Amino acid sequence: MEFIQTIMTYILDLISEIRITYIIDILIIAFVFYKLLGFIKETRAEQLVKGFLIILIVSKLSEWAKLYAVNYILQSTFTIGLIALVILFQPEMRKALEHLGRSQIFMMTNRKNTLDDLNKSINEIVDAAGVMSRKKIGALIVIERTTGINDIIETGTVTDAQISADLLMNIFYPKSPLHDGAVVIKNNRLMAAGCLLPLSANKYISKELGTRHRAAMGMTESSDAMIVIVSEETGHISMAVEGKLQRFLDTKTLKELMITTLSQEKEIKAGGGKDA
Repeated sequence: MEFIQTIMTYILDLISEIRITYIIDILIIAFVFYKLLGFIKETRAEQLVKGFLIILIVSKLSEWAKLYAVNYILQSTFTIGLIALVILFQPEMRKALEHLGRSQIFMMTNRKNTLDDLNKSINEIVDAAGVMSRKKIGALIVIERTTGINDIIETGTVTDAQISADLLMNIFYPKSPLHDGAVVIKNNRLMAAGCLLPLSANKYISKELGTRHRAAMGMTESSDAMIVIVSEETGHISMAVEGKLQRFLDTKTLKELMITTLSQEKEIKAGGGKDA
Protein backbone atom coordinates (compact mmCIF):
# COMPACT_ATOMS: atom_id res chain seq x y z
CA MET A 1 0.00 0.00 0.00
CA GLU A 2 2.83 2.35 0.82
CA PHE A 3 4.30 1.84 -2.64
CA ILE A 4 0.98 2.64 -4.32
CA GLN A 5 0.52 5.75 -2.19
CA THR A 6 4.03 6.90 -3.10
CA ILE A 7 3.30 6.42 -6.79
CA MET A 8 -0.03 8.28 -6.50
CA THR A 9 1.63 11.12 -4.61
CA TYR A 10 4.32 11.37 -7.29
CA ILE A 11 1.72 11.45 -10.09
CA LEU A 12 -0.38 14.10 -8.31
CA ASP A 13 2.72 16.26 -7.71
CA LEU A 14 3.65 15.90 -11.39
CA ILE A 15 0.15 16.88 -12.53
CA SER A 16 0.10 19.86 -10.18
CA GLU A 17 3.28 21.19 -11.82
CA ILE A 18 1.81 21.04 -15.33
CA ARG A 19 0.65 24.45 -16.53
CA ILE A 20 -1.77 25.22 -19.31
CA THR A 21 1.03 26.98 -21.20
CA TYR A 22 2.98 23.70 -21.31
CA ILE A 23 0.03 21.94 -22.92
CA ILE A 24 -0.44 24.76 -25.46
CA ASP A 25 3.29 24.68 -26.22
CA ILE A 26 3.22 20.92 -26.90
CA LEU A 27 0.07 21.17 -29.03
CA ILE A 28 1.57 23.93 -31.20
CA ILE A 29 4.77 21.95 -31.78
CA ALA A 30 2.77 18.81 -32.58
CA PHE A 31 0.60 20.76 -35.05
CA VAL A 32 3.66 22.27 -36.78
CA PHE A 33 5.32 18.86 -37.16
CA TYR A 34 2.07 17.38 -38.46
CA LYS A 35 1.80 20.08 -41.12
CA LEU A 36 5.46 19.73 -42.08
CA LEU A 37 5.04 15.99 -42.54
CA GLY A 38 1.98 16.66 -44.69
CA PHE A 39 3.95 19.08 -46.90
CA ILE A 40 6.88 16.72 -47.54
CA LYS A 41 4.84 13.53 -47.90
CA GLU A 42 5.37 11.94 -51.32
CA THR A 43 7.75 14.71 -52.43
CA ARG A 44 11.47 14.82 -53.16
CA ALA A 45 12.02 16.32 -49.72
CA GLU A 46 10.66 13.21 -47.96
CA GLN A 47 13.64 11.01 -48.86
CA LEU A 48 16.12 13.76 -48.05
CA VAL A 49 14.59 14.34 -44.62
CA LYS A 50 14.83 10.59 -43.92
CA GLY A 51 18.51 10.75 -44.85
CA PHE A 52 19.09 13.66 -42.46
CA LEU A 53 17.36 11.78 -39.65
CA ILE A 54 19.64 8.79 -40.22
CA ILE A 55 22.72 11.04 -40.14
CA LEU A 56 21.47 12.65 -36.90
CA ILE A 57 20.89 9.27 -35.23
CA VAL A 58 24.28 7.89 -36.32
CA SER A 59 25.91 11.13 -35.18
CA LYS A 60 24.45 10.75 -31.68
CA LEU A 61 25.49 7.08 -31.57
CA SER A 62 29.05 7.97 -32.59
CA GLU A 63 29.13 10.64 -29.86
CA TRP A 64 27.95 8.08 -27.29
CA ALA A 65 30.55 5.55 -28.53
CA LYS A 66 33.28 8.26 -28.44
CA LEU A 67 34.06 7.92 -32.13
CA TYR A 68 35.27 11.51 -32.33
CA ALA A 69 36.44 11.56 -35.97
CA VAL A 70 33.22 9.98 -37.26
CA ASN A 71 31.15 12.31 -35.08
CA TYR A 72 32.99 15.39 -36.37
CA ILE A 73 32.45 14.39 -40.02
CA LEU A 74 28.75 13.65 -39.44
CA GLN A 75 28.19 16.90 -37.55
CA SER A 76 29.84 18.88 -40.36
CA THR A 77 27.80 17.03 -42.98
CA PHE A 78 24.60 17.74 -41.09
CA THR A 79 25.37 21.47 -40.81
CA ILE A 80 26.23 21.82 -44.50
CA GLY A 81 23.25 19.65 -45.43
CA LEU A 82 20.81 21.99 -43.70
CA ILE A 83 22.02 24.86 -45.89
CA ALA A 84 21.77 22.64 -48.98
CA LEU A 85 18.25 21.69 -47.95
CA VAL A 86 17.15 25.34 -48.04
CA ILE A 87 18.72 25.89 -51.48
CA LEU A 88 17.61 22.66 -53.16
CA PHE A 89 14.06 22.68 -51.88
CA GLN A 90 13.23 26.35 -52.27
CA PRO A 91 10.11 25.53 -54.40
CA GLU A 92 8.72 23.24 -51.69
CA MET A 93 9.38 25.85 -49.00
CA ARG A 94 7.73 28.52 -51.11
CA LYS A 95 4.71 26.27 -51.60
CA ALA A 96 4.49 25.68 -47.84
CA LEU A 97 4.63 29.42 -47.07
CA GLU A 98 2.01 30.14 -49.75
CA HIS A 99 -0.21 27.46 -48.23
CA LEU A 100 0.19 29.16 -44.85
CA GLY A 101 -0.68 32.52 -46.40
CA ARG A 102 -3.83 31.01 -47.92
CA SER A 103 -4.99 29.76 -44.53
CA GLN A 104 -8.53 30.82 -43.67
CA ILE A 105 -7.15 32.26 -40.43
CA PHE A 106 -5.49 35.07 -42.38
CA MET A 107 -8.10 35.53 -45.11
CA MET A 108 -11.02 37.91 -45.15
CA THR A 109 -14.25 36.81 -46.74
CA ASN A 110 -14.58 38.11 -50.29
CA ARG A 111 -18.17 38.87 -51.24
CA LYS A 112 -17.44 40.59 -54.53
CA ASN A 113 -18.51 37.60 -56.52
CA THR A 114 -21.98 36.20 -56.06
CA LEU A 115 -22.84 32.55 -56.42
CA ASP A 116 -24.83 33.38 -59.55
CA ASP A 117 -21.73 34.90 -61.16
CA LEU A 118 -19.69 31.84 -60.28
CA ASN A 119 -22.33 29.49 -61.64
CA LYS A 120 -22.52 31.46 -64.88
CA SER A 121 -18.73 31.40 -65.29
CA ILE A 122 -18.58 27.65 -64.68
CA ASN A 123 -21.36 27.00 -67.18
CA GLU A 124 -19.68 29.10 -69.89
CA ILE A 125 -16.33 27.38 -69.36
CA VAL A 126 -17.91 23.91 -69.43
CA ASP A 127 -19.91 24.73 -72.56
CA ALA A 128 -16.77 25.96 -74.33
CA ALA A 129 -14.75 22.95 -73.19
CA GLY A 130 -17.41 20.59 -74.51
CA VAL A 131 -17.50 22.16 -77.97
CA MET A 132 -13.69 22.41 -78.21
CA SER A 133 -13.41 18.78 -77.10
CA ARG A 134 -15.65 17.63 -79.98
CA LYS A 135 -13.77 19.76 -82.49
CA LYS A 136 -10.33 18.86 -81.02
CA ILE A 137 -9.38 22.46 -80.37
CA GLY A 138 -6.62 22.74 -77.77
CA ALA A 139 -7.33 24.96 -74.77
CA LEU A 140 -5.74 25.97 -71.47
CA ILE A 141 -7.99 27.85 -69.01
CA VAL A 142 -6.49 29.03 -65.71
CA ILE A 143 -8.85 30.04 -62.90
CA GLU A 144 -7.30 32.01 -60.06
CA ARG A 145 -8.39 31.03 -56.55
CA THR A 146 -6.58 32.51 -53.52
CA THR A 147 -2.98 32.72 -54.73
CA GLY A 148 -2.46 35.86 -56.80
CA ILE A 149 -1.11 35.16 -60.30
CA ASN A 150 -0.75 38.69 -61.68
CA ASP A 151 2.77 37.76 -62.83
CA ILE A 152 1.19 35.22 -65.19
CA ILE A 153 -1.43 37.72 -66.39
CA GLU A 154 1.36 40.15 -67.29
CA THR A 155 2.88 37.63 -69.73
CA GLY A 156 -0.23 37.73 -71.93
CA THR A 157 -2.60 40.21 -73.55
CA VAL A 158 -4.95 41.87 -71.09
CA THR A 159 -8.61 41.53 -72.08
CA ASP A 160 -10.62 42.07 -68.85
CA ALA A 161 -13.75 40.76 -70.57
CA GLN A 162 -16.91 39.02 -69.49
CA ILE A 163 -16.59 35.23 -69.68
CA SER A 164 -18.51 33.57 -72.49
CA ALA A 165 -18.22 30.28 -74.33
CA ASP A 166 -18.03 32.08 -77.69
CA LEU A 167 -15.15 34.28 -76.54
CA LEU A 168 -13.19 31.30 -75.22
CA MET A 169 -13.69 29.38 -78.46
CA ASN A 170 -12.63 32.39 -80.54
CA ILE A 171 -9.45 32.79 -78.49
CA PHE A 172 -8.46 29.14 -78.87
CA TYR A 173 -9.45 28.87 -82.55
CA PRO A 174 -6.26 27.53 -84.27
CA LYS A 175 -5.79 30.65 -86.44
CA SER A 176 -6.19 33.06 -83.51
CA PRO A 177 -2.95 34.87 -82.54
CA LEU A 178 -3.57 34.02 -78.85
CA HIS A 179 -4.50 30.35 -79.20
CA ASP A 180 -1.08 28.99 -78.15
CA GLY A 181 -1.12 30.45 -74.64
CA ALA A 182 -3.44 30.19 -71.66
CA VAL A 183 -6.34 32.39 -70.64
CA VAL A 184 -6.52 33.55 -67.03
CA ILE A 185 -9.83 34.03 -65.26
CA LYS A 186 -9.89 36.17 -62.12
CA ASN A 187 -12.92 37.31 -60.11
CA ASN A 188 -15.22 35.88 -62.80
CA ARG A 189 -13.56 38.00 -65.50
CA LEU A 190 -11.41 36.83 -68.40
CA MET A 191 -8.40 38.95 -67.49
CA ALA A 192 -5.83 37.92 -70.12
CA ALA A 193 -5.14 35.58 -73.03
CA GLY A 194 -1.96 34.20 -74.57
CA CYS A 195 -0.35 33.84 -71.14
CA LEU A 196 2.78 31.76 -70.53
CA LEU A 197 2.76 29.14 -67.76
CA PRO A 198 5.75 27.49 -66.05
CA LEU A 199 6.34 23.89 -67.14
CA SER A 200 6.37 21.20 -64.47
CA ALA A 201 9.73 19.73 -63.50
CA ASN A 202 8.07 16.54 -62.27
CA LYS A 203 9.89 13.67 -63.98
CA TYR A 204 7.08 11.23 -63.18
CA ILE A 205 4.55 12.89 -65.50
CA SER A 206 3.44 10.54 -68.26
CA LYS A 207 5.45 10.89 -71.47
CA GLU A 208 2.24 10.92 -73.50
CA LEU A 209 1.22 14.29 -72.03
CA GLY A 210 2.00 17.34 -74.12
CA THR A 211 3.12 20.86 -73.33
CA ARG A 212 -0.37 22.05 -72.32
CA HIS A 213 -0.69 19.39 -69.63
CA ARG A 214 2.86 19.98 -68.39
CA ALA A 215 2.21 23.72 -68.20
CA ALA A 216 -1.01 23.10 -66.29
CA MET A 217 0.79 20.84 -63.81
CA GLY A 218 3.58 23.38 -63.40
CA MET A 219 1.08 26.15 -62.66
CA THR A 220 -0.78 24.11 -60.05
CA GLU A 221 2.50 23.14 -58.38
CA SER A 222 3.34 26.80 -57.74
CA SER A 223 -0.18 28.07 -56.95
CA ASP A 224 -3.65 26.87 -55.96
CA ALA A 225 -5.11 27.78 -59.37
CA MET A 226 -7.52 25.39 -61.07
CA ILE A 227 -6.86 24.66 -64.75
CA VAL A 228 -9.06 23.16 -67.45
CA ILE A 229 -7.21 21.54 -70.36
CA VAL A 230 -8.55 20.38 -73.72
CA SER A 231 -6.17 18.21 -75.73
CA GLU A 232 -5.66 19.25 -79.34
CA GLU A 233 -4.60 15.71 -80.32
CA THR A 234 -7.35 13.67 -78.65
CA GLY A 235 -10.01 16.19 -77.60
CA HIS A 236 -9.92 14.79 -74.06
CA ILE A 237 -10.83 17.18 -71.23
CA SER A 238 -8.64 17.27 -68.11
CA MET A 239 -8.54 19.31 -64.93
CA ALA A 240 -5.42 20.14 -62.90
CA VAL A 241 -5.48 21.34 -59.30
CA GLU A 242 -2.98 21.15 -56.44
CA GLY A 243 -0.41 19.39 -58.60
CA LYS A 244 -2.81 16.58 -59.56
CA LEU A 245 -4.28 15.87 -62.98
CA GLN A 246 -7.71 14.34 -63.59
CA ARG A 247 -8.13 13.16 -67.17
CA PHE A 248 -10.82 11.85 -69.52
CA LEU A 249 -13.61 14.01 -68.08
CA ASP A 250 -17.01 14.56 -69.64
CA THR A 251 -18.73 17.93 -69.27
CA LYS A 252 -20.98 16.76 -66.45
CA THR A 253 -18.06 15.53 -64.35
CA LEU A 254 -16.04 18.65 -65.19
CA LYS A 255 -18.87 20.89 -63.97
CA GLU A 256 -19.21 18.94 -60.72
CA LEU A 257 -15.46 19.11 -60.06
CA MET A 258 -15.35 22.83 -60.79
CA ILE A 259 -18.24 23.52 -58.43
CA THR A 260 -16.64 21.47 -55.67
CA THR A 261 -13.26 23.12 -56.16
CA LEU A 262 -14.31 26.73 -56.65
CA SER A 263 -17.21 27.10 -54.25
CA GLN A 264 -16.48 28.23 -50.72
CA GLU A 265 -20.06 27.65 -49.67
CA LYS A 266 -21.43 24.24 -48.71
CA GLU A 267 -23.51 23.95 -51.85
CA ILE A 268 -23.90 25.72 -55.17
CA LYS A 269 -26.71 24.88 -57.53
CA ALA A 270 -25.17 24.54 -60.96
CA GLY A 271 -28.17 25.27 -63.08
CA GLY A 272 -28.61 26.97 -66.40
CA GLY A 273 -25.66 25.46 -68.28
CA LYS A 274 -25.69 23.31 -71.38
CA ASP A 275 -23.90 19.99 -71.18
CA ALA A 276 -21.99 19.63 -74.41
